[in-house]
Amino acid sequence: MRTAFHEQLDALNEGIAVLCERTGAMIQLATDALLHADVEAAEHVIDHRDDIDHACAAREADAFVILARQAPVARDLRAVVSAMRNVADLQRMGTLAAHVAQISRRRHPQTAAPADVLGYFAEMGAIAARLADDTRSVVLEADSDRAAQLAADDEAMDDIHRRLFTVVMDPGWPHGTIAAVDVTLLSRYYERFADHAVEIAQRVIYQRTGKRQD
Repeated sequence: MRTAFHEQLDALNEGIAVLCERTGAMIQLATDALLHADVEAAEHVIDHRDDIDHACAAREADAFVILARQAPVARDLRAVVSAMRNVADLQRMGTLAAHVAQISRRRHPQTAAPADVLGYFAEMGAIAARLADDTRSVVLEADSDRAAQLAADDEAMDDIHRRLFTVVMDPGWPHGTIAAVDVTLLSRYYERFADHAVEIAQRVIYQRTGKRQD
């Protein structure tokens, strides 16, 4: 019975790792759309948001099957519930990537952010994609070093978010209100994407080791 449970849980976690990879690809493509006013890339991300939602629903269904058939208790039950929460975080990450793409499509053929702040978003996009990849490794291997790197990258993302807010709020901001709103929203989307990735990693490390990742 426990062998079947662990096989099913491993399969669920492998599916979650695939979702990490897919959301990482989405945020990378959404960033490309933002930086280069690439409407085709933006539409590709938007069109594939439903695919992520369906994949998340399938993984959630897998978790319910485990609960129904294996009736896990104590630590095993917590492992399944944690996996379900990870799926919810990944669904939100896919949604956030789509939000970035939607703003890019709305402002086409111009870039959604002024040229003088695009460098910030290039850095945020690179961090977000790296976070998704590191989260995948944590899910598969419970790698505490990767989890620690996630926390460091999250701090870097937060720092860029704060810097962009300062830039937008400067009385000398020359690009108008609409651009300020777009930049603020985009920055928030990347910052939240990072937060969800870190939450997954911290949850996995705690579930597998009983220790919280600082």
